[in-house]
Parts: sequence; C-alpha cells; structure tokens
Amino acid sequence: MIKREPVFPANRHALYEEHGYSAAIRSGDLLFVSGQVGSRADGTPEPDFAAQVQRAFDNLQATLAAAGCTFDDLIDVTTFHTDPQNQFPTIMQIKQAIFPQPPYPNWTAVGVTWLAGFDFEIKVIARIPAR
Repeated sequence: MIKREPVFPANRHALYEEHGYSAAIRSGDLLFVSGQVGSRADGTPEPDFAAQVQRAFDNLQATLAAAGCTFDDLIDVTTFHTDPQNQFPTIMQIKQAIFPQPPYPNWTAVGVTWLAGFDFEIKVIARIPAR
C-alpha cells in the first residue's frame, strides 16, 4: 500500500489545522493539492480580484515547492469561479503569465455560487519529479 504523506507550505500550518485538512498529499510520485485561494497570511480573502487570483497562484506555488514541484509538474488543474463570465479576462491574463507556452496542463473551470468569501480557487494534481 502506498503511504499518504501530508505536505504543508511554510508558515501556513495554522490555517490547515483550524479547518482540519492538509495543503497537499503526496502519494507515490503524485501530489494532490487541496484548493488554494487568494488568502492573506491571516487567512482572510484578498479583496482585489486580480490580486486574489495572483495570491492563489502564489499560495499554490508555495505548496508545490514544499513537495519539490513547480508549475511545470502540473498534470491536472481545476479552478472554481463565482462569476466566470466577468472574471475570465483577469484570470486568463494571470494564467498566461504563469503558463506562457505549451505544453499546458489540462484544465477544467467550474462556476460556483460560494467559495467561503473568496471568488477564485485552484486545485491541482502534479507529478513529483524524481530526485
């Protein structure tokens, strides 16, 4: 049986402890990352939408780095949006800066009505590089 190993980015353990989940789980050579939002260090939402999306990607990058991964290791991406039609131009601008050229990870975008005070969330599966 493959062991599940929790992964946490530096300085964010309290957020996950408070809500009872891991930032990510390493299982074999795969990393399953919980949804990352644009939260500030104290856990509150970034009020500006573009800054919130950027912060979500920054939080994701920190979680990936804690497992030895980068955005290049992403296999599967799912994003959640409270107002996709109006948010997509901003999201696409930030996404294109992070993923400027192929190969792109596969991506599923889902419109939702509630994200606990946030407007954008991203969860991913990554392949952990061989060490």
